[in-house]
Amino acid sequence: MSLGDHLRELRYRVLFSMVFIVVGMIVIAIFYNQVYTFMTQPWLQAKEILSTTNPELSTQMVLSGVTTPLTLAMKICGVGGLIIASPVWLYQIWAYIVPALLSHEKRWALMFVGTALPLFLAGVAVGYLILPKAFEFMLGFTVAQAGVANLQDLNDFLSLEMRMLLVFGISFLLPVILVMLNMLGMLKSWQLRKARTIAIFVCFVFGAVATPSGDPFSMLALSLPMVIMYVVSEFICSRREKRSLKLRIRSGEISPEEAEAEYLGKTIQTDDK
Repeated sequence: MSLGDHLRELRYRVLFSMVFIVVGMIVIAIFYNQVYTFMTQPWLQAKEILSTTNPELSTQMVLSGVTTPLTLAMKICGVGGLIIASPVWLYQIWAYIVPALLSHEKRWALMFVGTALPLFLAGVAVGYLILPKAFEFMLGFTVAQAGVANLQDLNDFLSLEMRMLLVFGISFLLPVILVMLNMLGMLKSWQLRKARTIAIFVCFVFGAVATPSGDPFSMLALSLPMVIMYVVSEFICSRREKRSLKLRIRSGEISPEEAEAEYLGKTIQTDDK
């Protein structure tokens, strides 16, 4: 395909995904009151816990500005539509990367969507479950004195919550991305093994930077699953390469020594010049 064909293909994938995102936004708009109640539950849970541990602490949600309610509604509908349409845009990403799908590659596409979607939703769910503890930790720094109240801007609060949910959801796609790159031949298992220590360090740094709340509970809830998923991805890529190399040995394409060297990322020294 030429560059123009690639750009036209990309435009088609983006527009196709946008249509379903807009449909998802309309669905969220129809059930906006229920979604709004669901989104504010983490704050209500944190407030209830703080009221028992620190009864002098006063917290309250406020809205400032005439256009703030409309802006807030658009944000909630946008993020909700993105989550609802996740099966579509996740598949479009894979379909654009592998435009000429063969019979066995079609199975890869189904595996990609079938794995990426639960992981993305699982990340969103983990982010939602950790939010009450995160908000309790952050609100707990409020100095509880007479006349001091913590006024939470509802727009900023829900924006923070939605960013955290998206960060958790996208971060949980790490194993799918690594295995996909391995299937495409762009990443080898020996490279994952070699970079394991650095990758674990990067996961914790990413967890500290990517969580907007900055509390240790959110950081660990994001970093630890990413580390586990990285190790699992390394294992899957290693097993897949072993099966592939065994088939190539049986077909006589390569020798066992060459297969071992390829698996370990080494080169075989020969006398050929």
